[in-house]
Order: sequence, then structure tokens, then C-alpha cells
Amino acid sequence: MVEEDLNLESENSASSDADPDEASSEQGALDVESTAFAELPLSEQVDLLKGAMQDASHQVAQNVDLAQRAQADMANFRRRTDEERIAQGKYSASRVISKLLPVVEELDLAMNHADSNDSEESAEKTSGGEAQTSESAWFQGVRLIQRKLISLLESEGVTAIDTVGVAFNPLEHEALGTDESTEFPPGHVIQAVRKGYRLHDRIIQPAQVIVATEPR
Repeated sequence: MVEEDLNLESENSASSDADPDEASSEQGALDVESTAFAELPLSEQVDLLKGAMQDASHQVAQNVDLAQRAQADMANFRRRTDEERIAQGKYSASRVISKLLPVVEELDLAMNHADSNDSEESAEKTSGGEAQTSESAWFQGVRLIQRKLISLLESEGVTAIDTVGVAFNPLEHEALGTDESTEFPPGHVIQAVRKGYRLHDRIIQPAQVIVATEPR
């Protein structure tokens, strides 16, 4: 009997020393509609309901935070997709335009050479007036094609890079050499060997230039 009493006291002591949070957790696991919950004192029922409400509020806050993050990620994804789509549309023709630029340059050289020859021939009076008129009309037709080609490139966002008289910019200019100059300050472009072009805000062909240095 003494041993049984000691065991009973030990169990009661262990029960009283149990973690109150664990006890609360066990009680919190009770179903509010269960008979066990209904048999609890009113104060304990209120405490359990308060704990359940706090847990629910915490879970709601976590769900709202997750939903807001997901919404922000989706907005960022849509923004990046739109930017990529716009950029792709703006620069989709860059490869074709880059291959077309040498043709434009050769056409410019041919027309400039034809202009110089035409001016020399017009200075000399010859008996072949009809032939000159026919040849001049041919040049005018080619020049019209040249203008249409340039207009086409401009409509696609192609613009020429400024060269002579501007400060050398390694992002836009490719220096082929230097030369002394009293007309332009050192570090400025004094001659354009090859034209440069940009497509919108992207350099698709740097200008090849000669840069000024101080006279000796």
C-alpha cells in the first residue's frame, strides 16, 4: 500500500510539473464541437478559442504575404516579358540593316564620284548635249533610289553618328589614326573614314575616324 501511494504521488507530481504550453497545445487540439471541449470550464474554452483565433490570424497573414509576393513576381515577369518583346521588335532588323550598310556606303561613294565627274564635264562644253542629258537623267534616277534607301533606314530608326568636330567617343568611334590639327582641339574627330550608324540607342556600326593631336 505504501508503494502504491508513492507511485500515485509520483504520477500526480509529474502531471503537475508538465509543460503548460504542451497542455495548452493538447487542449487546443480539442474540437470546439466535441463533447470534451464542452465539458471544459468556460474560462478554458475562452482561452482555447483565443489561441485558435491567433493561430488563424497568423496563418492568414502568412497567406496574404505569400499572395502579395506571388503577385509582385508575376508583375515583374510581365514587365520583363514586355521589355524583351519591345526590344526584340526594335532590334529585330539589326542583322539585315548591318548587311545593308556597306551597300549604302558604296552607293554614296559612287554618287559622290559621279557628282565630281558630272561637274567637271558640265564645265566643258561638248557637242554631245543629248548624251549628257540622258546620262544626267540616269544619275538622277540612281540618286532618287539612294534617297529612298536612306529614308527607309531612317524609318527603321537608323541614324548616322556625328563625327567631324565632336569629341572622340570610344563607344561610337573607332580611331584609325591621329593627325595634327590647328582647326580642332586635341581628342576631337577631324575626318570620317567610314560613317557610323546606330539603331535607336544601339551602335550597330562604329564610325572609323581620324583624331586630332596637338601640333608640334
